[in-house]
Amino acid sequence: MAIGDTYNNQNQSLALPKVNILTMFRLGLFQMGLSMMSILTLGVLNRVMIQEIAIPATLVALVLALPSFVAPTRILFGQMSDSKPLLGYHRTAYVWVGAGIFAIAAFLAVQVMWQLNAASIGDRWTWTTQTIGWTAVLGLVFAVYGLAICASGTAFAALLVDISEEDNRSQVVGIVWSMLMVGIIVGAVISSSLLKQLTTDAPIETLQAAINRLFLIVPGIVFCLAIVATVGVEKKYSRFFNRSTPGNREDSITLSGAWKILTASPQTGLFFTFLLVMTISLFMQDPILEPYAGQVFKMPLAESTKLNVFYGTGILISYGITGFFIVPRLGKRRTIKLGCILVAFAALLLGFSGFSANPSVLKSTLVLFGLATGFVTTAAVSLMLDLTIAEAAGTFIGAWGLAQSISRGIATVIGGTVLDVGRRLLPDSLVLAYGLVFALEATGMLVSILFLNRVNVTEFKTNTKQALASVLESDLD
Repeated sequence: MAIGDTYNNQNQSLALPKVNILTMFRLGLFQMGLSMMSILTLGVLNRVMIQEIAIPATLVALVLALPSFVAPTRILFGQMSDSKPLLGYHRTAYVWVGAGIFAIAAFLAVQVMWQLNAASIGDRWTWTTQTIGWTAVLGLVFAVYGLAICASGTAFAALLVDISEEDNRSQVVGIVWSMLMVGIIVGAVISSSLLKQLTTDAPIETLQAAINRLFLIVPGIVFCLAIVATVGVEKKYSRFFNRSTPGNREDSITLSGAWKILTASPQTGLFFTFLLVMTISLFMQDPILEPYAGQVFKMPLAESTKLNVFYGTGILISYGITGFFIVPRLGKRRTIKLGCILVAFAALLLGFSGFSANPSVLKSTLVLFGLATGFVTTAAVSLMLDLTIAEAAGTFIGAWGLAQSISRGIATVIGGTVLDVGRRLLPDSLVLAYGLVFALEATGMLVSILFLNRVNVTEFKTNTKQALASVLESDLD
């Protein structure tokens, strides 16, 4: 019997087991892998390109943001996972194929980066035919990397919707996203240990060998984690078929029909805008944090990479507390508002910490920033999973993933650009130049609350169900 025949049995029993704690932690291994990959790109490559290779921060930010700018494909990948099973599964195979591609693309990106370094002349960046060409190739590789992240990440998030119920969704989110932070810590420790022999003035040959080894080992681990995390889960726990009737499964809802459902409620646009503003503000410091540590606090590469341990520890603690205790008591909306305010306060503290030039102050402030980030993201992701319907879960998850991904790309570009502007306007004060980024970040977090206040889950569900019925009726006609 084929895999697809086993899973796609439309008489699948309604008495499906509830996902257990152990499985939640196992699922979290995929998120753990994604965060390990983010350490490589935003925690290692950004510093190497900005400080060691001296590529302009704006250009580095644009290249690193490309994986986020291909995020519109999340809607396509989400709809495909809803309607077109791959290897007999609606979610799992998309996760595996995507993970394999982004692991390979990450290693290729590093090789192109070395070619770009070889093409540059002297210590200052100059535009030549070779640098332009290799920059284009690097951008292409990062775009492929982003497409693979979109395919695997969207299918994985839709799988979480499929296997969870409303009463245990915040627990699923709390545990799975806690593993995201474990990945940040593990990724930072592995990266730091593999780079510990490097000094701030290490020759490029030594740097190249260490970075190549890092980008060979970690992506391989991440691919294995993706398989272990999801194998067997969809077949055992997915409610995909039980939540939809035979008439509205798979090919009955086309991409155009899914788009009509997606855009039926004004609430979709409001929540999309909230996610956009909140995520831009939350991640604006990503491309500049390690250079901030290197230039203002004089921390070597291995030590600045370990900053993610402090940030991740704060988020990890916050995820566990928020998912199981805070959200059930305060509710998702109030928890998000509290988190936004705390993140704004912590961002300002990050800026002020530069005046001390003390690495210990920076590390302790990052723990506070992580705690605040955990508050807002746990509640926001729980609310995001509520704003879906079973028949088009992949499409809606793709839309929310689009908001998060494209906003992270915008945040990366804004962070790098504002830093460059700050350096030009304030050439005598690196602390104030970096401080402009943190101040803008704090302002954006407060603005996002205004959009959250207008989101209404009940209205969303009413509108989308009516749109679903309309699409199905038109298909029948």
